[in-house]
Parts: sequence; structure tokens; C-alpha cells
Amino acid sequence: MRDQIDLLATVTVLGVLEQAYFTLQVIYARRKHKISPPETRGHPEFERIFRAQANCSEYFPIFISLLWVAGIFFHQGTTAACGLLYLYSRLRYFQGYTVTAQGRLGPLYASAWMLGLLLGLALAGLLAHFLQP
Repeated sequence: MRDQIDLLATVTVLGVLEQAYFTLQVIYARRKHKISPPETRGHPEFERIFRAQANCSEYFPIFISLLWVAGIFFHQGTTAACGLLYLYSRLRYFQGYTVTAQGRLGPLYASAWMLGLLLGLALAGLLAHFLQP
């Protein structure tokens, strides 16, 4: 059983670590610009970092759900590779957004495309599951 989900579990843990990294970046930016919680406005650099982290966090449950459904019902290896590409594109999104709001656009489209691909794999796997005799 474990060998059927080991790649999915690895990508999941990497995703959690990435989310933790994004959160730490918000904490560092708060300290750097002296912006105490619950304040979310202040220096433009802080606001970009805060929004980048919030945006990544908003999409994380969608990503994890699609990762596991596609991995279980379609193919673990293909899904894990897509998951790694998604995580990479979100890292690039975060890095781009911290510099300039326009810097997020290319990686944003790439990560949206990866989510669409994961959705397609999940639907194909579920469809095949329910149509098999």
C-alpha cells in the first residue's frame, strides 16, 4: 500500500514545507517593516509578500485534493510530477510577486495550468474507475 502513495505523500510534505516557508517570509517582512498583526497594510514590499502568501494558501487545499484524487485514481507518478511542477510554479509566483506585482503573472498562469491538468487527470481517473466493469 505504501509504495502506491509514497510519491503523493512526498509531494504533500514538500507542499507543506513550501507553505511554511511562505509564512516565515511574511513574519520576516512584518519584523523588517515593523507591521504588527493583525495589520495587513503598510510598506508595499510587505503587502506583496503578504498577498503572495495568502494567495498560495488559498489554492493549497485545491491542489492537495486534486493531487490525491488524481494520484489514486489516475497514476501516482504522473500526478507527483505534475505536483512538483505546481509547487515549483508557486515558488516562482511567490518570488516574482515579492519583487513586483507583474512578476507573478507568468508563474500564476503556469500554476493554474497545472491545476487544470491535475483536475483533468482526476476526472479521467474517476471516470475510468466508474466505467470499468
